Amino acid sequence: MDDINAKAVIGTNSWGSKAYGKILRGSSAEDSVIREAMEEADRNGLRIYDLAQDYGLGKAQKMFGEFAEEIGGEYIVSAKYTPLSRYRKNCVRRSLEKDLADLRRSYIDIYWLHLPTDTEQHLSEIIELCKEGRIRHIGISNFDLDECKLSKRMLDKAGIPLYGVQNHYSLLSREWEKNGLLDWCRENGVSFWGWAVLEEGLLTDPKTRKPSPISFFMNRQIKKMHELYRVMTAVSKRHDISVAQVAEAYCANKGVVPMCGCRRPHQVRELAEAAEVKLTPAEIRRLEEAADNSGARVLGHDMFRFAVPKKR
Repeated sequence: MDDINAKAVIGTNSWGSKAYGKILRGSSAEDSVIREAMEEADRNGLRIYDLAQDYGLGKAQKMFGEFAEEIGGEYIVSAKYTPLSRYRKNCVRRSLEKDLADLRRSYIDIYWLHLPTDTEQHLSEIIELCKEGRIRHIGISNFDLDECKLSKRMLDKAGIPLYGVQNHYSLLSREWEKNGLLDWCRENGVSFWGWAVLEEGLLTDPKTRKPSPISFFMNRQIKKMHELYRVMTAVSKRHDISVAQVAEAYCANKGVVPMCGCRRPHQVRELAEAAEVKLTPAEIRRLEEAADNSGARVLGHDMFRFAVPKKR
């Protein structure tokens, strides 16, 4: 399999549905603007897109497939199987067929098991599809360390490397670093992708943040973060980048691939720039100290654990 060297990944969770975009981001983006963002991404060397059937209330994958075909060029597609119920024979295969149709492709570059539900059965079916050439790389998402180890043993037995782990990670949510999962990934050559690295806008400049229904619930946390914003602002000025780019660059400097929703060309440029910024050890230490001392709380690294049924 060809190696995929991911520096940063474009998220598509709020593509497509205007109502959904306003709830998550405080504003919507026209389809034409998202298409322009894809063109800008290509110019900046960002070609990895993270997609799922429910993103944009079902529209994101179809948009990507249409625009990618019109624009041309080479894209790396990251898609997911989300087990919303117990395993049923061929459930992954049927879901993959829909993904391929939406995306207008014959294969998926990276396919993730999105939750650790009936892992052995779901992963076995993904392995079959990989051996058929319909999936190039296999990843797992929202898995804890023990679940990652189990998955890797299964894949090793099948002669297929575990490409990556895709979990929640940000300056305010570093549990996977503290509990050893991030080190395990490094030791085993497994890529770690971090989603929600901006914490739905919490780790952006509060003066420029657009109000949204979800931001209403952040206000209590924002009040705790004055010192963290001060440190982030100081770092941003030192490197001539934005506060949001500090949060993205922080992840990249910790060996985490930052995944960020990009609907507009300037967001693409900022993500590409942030992935190349080199923070000093002292800057990283000050950022982490300010984050820890803030006492700010986010939904957490295991926020989707409620959706995983107990083992039989």
